[in-house]
Amino acid sequence: MNIASMKQVVSEQEWELRVQLAACYRLVAMHGWSDLVFTHISARVPGPDHHFLINPYGLMFDEITASSLVKVDQHCNKVIDSPFPVNPAGFTIHSCIHEARPDVGCVLHTHTRAGVAVSAQKCGVLPISQQSTFVLSSLAYHAYEGVALRDDEKPRLVASLGDRNFLMLRNHGLLTVGKGIPEAFLSMYTFENTCRIQIDAQAGGELLQVDPRILEGLPQVMKTVTAGQGAGIAWPALLRKLDRADPSYRN
Repeated sequence: MNIASMKQVVSEQEWELRVQLAACYRLVAMHGWSDLVFTHISARVPGPDHHFLINPYGLMFDEITASSLVKVDQHCNKVIDSPFPVNPAGFTIHSCIHEARPDVGCVLHTHTRAGVAVSAQKCGVLPISQQSTFVLSSLAYHAYEGVALRDDEKPRLVASLGDRNFLMLRNHGLLTVGKGIPEAFLSMYTFENTCRIQIDAQAGGELLQVDPRILEGLPQVMKTVTAGQGAGIAWPALLRKLDRADPSYRN
């Protein structure tokens, strides 16, 4: 696709955000978490205007570039003209979280096979893996209310999430939030693996659960295992991997 570059149109800060978000879409595709074109990752544009970047609706995640991302307001109206459509219904979940959580810079939502499978289990996430302990330290659940189209669901969804960073949408999928794109992606990587491990483990014998005492103090443990860098310990390497495979996300 021939897409005009936005690099000279937007601020340097917004351009860097666009590159990171396009990279996140490509990484989601690379890991097999996309659901054709039917999920979204949104990022808050810094500044007082309450603007956000979201995917051009209809493009596969491995087609998305920094310039093709669409800039919208909190009602999903385009702020900068774009030849691509946006999906206001898909922004319903994202918009209410961004409004309620000013600490959140990125919202990442998936409909993966393992994520939906665990979301449909009454037990939810089980403490049976090291990965699950990180998720359980900041996990919330939201009951299924049908396809997320109605504004009246927003306050209930926000209340369900609270101050947590992982949200299991029952019978629907997974959602993570982060102060930035790297944090939201790394959280989803952990969340998705937690669900995959659980489904695999349940196909075997009796499950051995982690001692509840180990779940205490997990945020500090995470800081230690990432050498104090959080998602920054892995994000540059992920970008290098993308650049080796296909650097066109930077366009």
